[in-house]
Amino acid sequence: MKEYLRKNGLRVGILLAAAALIIGLSSAARGGKIGFVQNAAGVIKAPMQKVLSSAVNWFDSIYGYLYKYDSLLAENESLRSQLADAQKSARDGIEASEENTRLRKLLELREKHTDYVLESCKVVLWSSSNWSSSFTISKGASSGIELGDPVITEYGAVVGQVTELGSNWATVSTLIDVDMSVGAFVGAAGNSGMVVGEYSFMRQKRAKLTYLADGAQIFVGDDVLTSGSGGAFPAGLMIGTLVAVQTEAGGQIEYGIVEPQAKLDSLVQVFIIKDFTVVE
Repeated sequence: MKEYLRKNGLRVGILLAAAALIIGLSSAARGGKIGFVQNAAGVIKAPMQKVLSSAVNWFDSIYGYLYKYDSLLAENESLRSQLADAQKSARDGIEASEENTRLRKLLELREKHTDYVLESCKVVLWSSSNWSSSFTISKGASSGIELGDPVITEYGAVVGQVTELGSNWATVSTLIDVDMSVGAFVGAAGNSGMVVGEYSFMRQKRAKLTYLADGAQIFVGDDVLTSGSGGAFPAGLMIGTLVAVQTEAGGQIEYGIVEPQAKLDSLVQVFIIKDFTVVE
């Protein structure tokens, strides 16, 4: 509005002056008689009144538009705020629902493995390195966590192992990290081997099954479980599923490719096994 008046102030001034002239001429009439000047003024009075009326109406419409515009801006801002609050409430509800699901599954895991001493941790930061697959968790030595502790999901699927430790944080190297290795049993026959990280497979979010015994029979679709060998991991945890088997020309199995059951890209919360019973 200020910008408009700055640009059109002269026009507005002329209109106001014309209005003042009409009022002055009208008051100059005496006893119902109108002189020459008054008569001339009467000729232009009617159109000038129309112009003045139009100007007043125009100002009213502009004021109404500005008022409505400000009201719409305020209403729009209020609606944005309400939408943001609703979206936050929805996100909080989804997170709470997912948290409840994780805790229910964890309860089932605790009931199945009463010897496990578990510590719940949040995933706070993923490594940005292209040469490793690891993340930082929200707890460390002050919570009883130790180097080498196994890390799992609420479903009991292997995530990885604690490889660095601070007082209130720890680094977890995942199953597909190039420095990881886990003793494994494969398929119904329980063929033994090792699941290891390898760079070419890590980029595909997979790991390599190797060190299989001579004559081992493994097939695509076989489950791969922890064997418990070496005592680093409890036996019977789900590692993943065989998605490919590579053989030599003579039919001898070279290695398998394992897709982890844990959805590493979507981890929010993990569970550290601080203690468990080692089965001899």
